[in-house]
Amino acid sequence: MDAVTFGVLGAVTAGRGPHPLALKGLRHRAVLARLILARRRVVPVARLVEDLWETPPARAVGAVRTFVGDLRRALEPDRPPRAPARLLVTEGPGYALRAAPDAVDAWRFEAAVAEADRLPAAQAPDRLRAALAEWRGPAYAEFGTEDWARGERSRLTELRLRAVERRAELLVELGRAAEAVPDLDAHLTEHPWREESWRLLALALYRTGRQADALAVLRRARALLAGRLGIDPGPRLRRLEAGILAQDPELDPPGEPADAAARLWTRATEAYDRTVAAGARARLESTVGLLRSLAVTGGGGLEAAREHRMAAVQAAEETGDADLAARVIGAYDVPANWTRSDDPELARRIVEAAERTLAVLPGAPSADAARCRLLATVALESRGVRSPRGPRAAAEAEDIARRLDDPALLAFALNGVFMQSCTRAGLAPRRDAIGAELVTLGLRHGLVNHEVLGHLIRLQARAALADLTAADEHARAADRLAERHERPLVAVFTAWYRALREAVSAGSSIGSSIGPSDSPGSSGSSQDSAEAAYRSAAARLDGAGMPGLERGLLPLALLGLRLSLGRPARVDPRADWGPYRPWAEPFALLAEGRDTEARRALRALPEPPPDLLYEALCCAEAALALALGDRPALRRTYDRLLPAAGELAGAGSGLLTFGPVDGWLAAIRRALEE
Repeated sequence: MDAVTFGVLGAVTAGRGPHPLALKGLRHRAVLARLILARRRVVPVARLVEDLWETPPARAVGAVRTFVGDLRRALEPDRPPRAPARLLVTEGPGYALRAAPDAVDAWRFEAAVAEADRLPAAQAPDRLRAALAEWRGPAYAEFGTEDWARGERSRLTELRLRAVERRAELLVELGRAAEAVPDLDAHLTEHPWREESWRLLALALYRTGRQADALAVLRRARALLAGRLGIDPGPRLRRLEAGILAQDPELDPPGEPADAAARLWTRATEAYDRTVAAGARARLESTVGLLRSLAVTGGGGLEAAREHRMAAVQAAEETGDADLAARVIGAYDVPANWTRSDDPELARRIVEAAERTLAVLPGAPSADAARCRLLATVALESRGVRSPRGPRAAAEAEDIARRLDDPALLAFALNGVFMQSCTRAGLAPRRDAIGAELVTLGLRHGLVNHEVLGHLIRLQARAALADLTAADEHARAADRLAERHERPLVAVFTAWYRALREAVSAGSSIGSSIGPSDSPGSSGSSQDSAEAAYRSAAARLDGAGMPGLERGLLPLALLGLRLSLGRPARVDPRADWGPYRPWAEPFALLAEGRDTEARRALRALPEPPPDLLYEALCCAEAALALALGDRPALRRTYDRLLPAAGELAGAGSGLLTFGPVDGWLAAIRRALEE
């Protein structure tokens, strides 16, 4: 029989081989956690009572003995009656857990970190990676507020943070700086106060030829430290910034000349203004290529690409050369998996430029590829806009790309088709097929960016279809590609997907009923865990350069969580609801007892925009209609949601969920039958 293993780097768990052990309630897990924390030493019963209850009940000692008995039966189910326990033993005034040194994930992690310090530098990063893989979440996750866990949680967390930074430092020193960038970027999203991580990220970027991004990172660090803590960067950060500005040879990658990739990237970035200002035809297309490369780095790179893109388009149009304008407009084929624009005004101007160019583009077959790229651009930039032009442009672009049999062109066109695949509910199977074809195209033809896009689209679609096992596989595949090819934005989406996973698990574990309710509905720990996951995912959006995704997403996710768990809606009208405010304000009015105004706001709601949150917003409207007993709104939302029967509402976003669509449909039917 497999030995029992324990986990505290995340939720407290116990298992035998691949099979988890049932640990019953929260206090059972608290006893187990407290014994693990003692590291095989005896914990007196009196201390357990003190730690488990702020005000112990009259029979607290008996309760502890009951918890221990239940744990023993779970840990040693084959132990004969009256035989002494071998794992959770009674000794003196209390109990001890005699776990093997490698049976607890926290102990294995500490041993691995210590071992990495003794290994040759070339072997240490892989050992640290394996050690960090032990972490599933915050240490002793359920007991974050308990005094007895606080010190150990802090110690383990600090050890993990140092391990992340030590691994990054080793990779940079070994000439593998590109491998360090994604982990450091994610690390700083969660822990922005660590100056050493900012220094390592800037140095790693510089050594991969991204001087502009390295300086942008240092500016972000300076602004954050000064703006939030009122302090200046430390001497190591200041020295690094000065060295980058001076292109100090000491900062160059090991074994590489001083004029390597960093110099090339710097010159290309600095040449941008000269290229556009001069209207240099031969260089305009390469400028868009530079912007495209900037965009996939995320954060400041994505914002810079948006800022300069329209200037390049205008410069191309001013030449009067329709072919050149078509190439410049259509060259920005940055894969996109979010169906709401980050800059609607810029998107509108890009669409107008594409339409102007389409109108004057020669009708000869030789212009078909340029026409396809312009149509795909129209489809992409019309995302989230309810108009027949976007779907029509997407279909035309796809037809041309298939006829020309150009894989890169088809991938670009399929991205446009995906952006126009949210015009109504229930289209997840169609999006799944698009994602599958993009993955195949990417694998066969080396289109890495579109291969990543395909996995993210399939993650979204399989989540909508409640096939979370397949969605998990696509999340892992996207993460692997992102790490290998330095695509930091991918981790934002996969972190949100894992938060969605927590929300689904919370709902599944309690079998909650859909819709507003005055009953307790879910266990507090289930909801708290899912809410914490959403908040952690939202923190990754800070500085990611994606306002179209970020604005309003967290409060909408928390609203969906409460409603999916059968809890009453709680809406903070002061929160940044962004584009979702029209669906939030009626809840606030209802909470204030202003039913008439809430009903008026409900009836004024527009149809949700054609994006990946269509079903989620339909459910928000349904919740309002159920609370107000508004029959016309109930019928409207029922008809809109019906094509998505069997799906998880909102999960097609890959970010959040309002629970099973079938639950909402059933609740609406019951209300209409009353």
